[in-house]
Amino acid sequence: MSKRSIAGMFAVVLILAVAAVVWLADAQFSFGAYPEASGIGKGAKDFPDLSLRFETLAREKGAGYAFEVLKRAYLPPNTDLHLLGHTVGDELYKQKGVPGIAECTPDFRNACSHAIVVGALNEFGGQKALALIKDACSKAPGGPGAYTMCYHGLGHGVFAFHGYDLVKTVDFCRKTGTEEHHMNEYVECVGGSIMELMGGGGHDRDFWLKARGKYYDPRDPLAPCSTGVIPAEAKGYCYLYITPHLFEAAGADLAVPGPEHFAKAFTYCDGISKNTPELRQACFGGIGKEFPVLAMERDIRSVPDATDAQLSKMRTWCALAPHPEAYEYCTQSILSSLYWGGENNPKAAIRFCALADSRELPECFRSVFREASQYLKPKSEEGARLCSQVPEESKADCRTALSL
Repeated sequence: MSKRSIAGMFAVVLILAVAAVVWLADAQFSFGAYPEASGIGKGAKDFPDLSLRFETLAREKGAGYAFEVLKRAYLPPNTDLHLLGHTVGDELYKQKGVPGIAECTPDFRNACSHAIVVGALNEFGGQKALALIKDACSKAPGGPGAYTMCYHGLGHGVFAFHGYDLVKTVDFCRKTGTEEHHMNEYVECVGGSIMELMGGGGHDRDFWLKARGKYYDPRDPLAPCSTGVIPAEAKGYCYLYITPHLFEAAGADLAVPGPEHFAKAFTYCDGISKNTPELRQACFGGIGKEFPVLAMERDIRSVPDATDAQLSKMRTWCALAPHPEAYEYCTQSILSSLYWGGENNPKAAIRFCALADSRELPECFRSVFREASQYLKPKSEEGARLCSQVPEESKADCRTALSL
């Protein structure tokens, strides 16, 4: 796998499956026609309680209404908004089936479209659902990566559908791949199944726990990615999504992992052979991809508006890496997450670079420009606006990268 393809992998993965999370600065303070937003999170005992509240709201007032409330709601810190988005998306599927994807938006890392394709899989079965899923994913809202990231969401459901059996899951995921998209549907699907193994269990917790016992190895924190269960072409996506397990292996409570756990997790990635630099990049970058969400206490709505203090915290966490290679991949992954495949307002990514020291700063900005060049058309107004926001010494590189 080339550096270019790895860079593309991170950019697509970090679109989320998703594409841009649009969170207006004043949304938290203007509930407008959605009064439930001010109180739906109050007194919630735990995530299942909160999830039930949104499920009930979606049934009573419609899933579209519940999504609007979720965009605005005051919620407890460290609430997983992507999973709450799945809860509402599940109700949308019950109400409107596969055509419901037309009402989805890219919010919450494409949680809505993920739920729709998983619903189709569960209703129509494996083979029969493939054509429906392809059609639904082709209509997934968002940017250029929304189609393949739709298959990431599918991977979560495929794993549960096949009784948390990775071999059967990989075989099914392989059937989704097309030459047109360079088999990215396939590897995204496998990546989604790994993410489900790391932190899922909502479909059948007992089977999920058995799978963790089967595929984890206390002697090897990198399993199952390091084993033959995951084919070579999908290992990069496996290492990208194994991060929560690395935190667990380092002794973390996944609700609030800390710097000591990040430092230990980096050392596990160092166990990957230097003869496979693309896999090392995926593993180190996978750790970095978690930092924007953790720094924002999992409120992915506010990532584009990260403060300088939060951005500095992300960079400080990357500095726990054991060597420059790991630090570089970590910070590149943070940039991809902040910029979100060229669809988020680039101001957070630009400010992240501005906080770098003078040696890092030029290359940091060049990384932003490379990301932008994959998603913005040459001579676009968006590109011109981006270049207008960067320091004078980086404007020439920006204009060249974006063909201005």
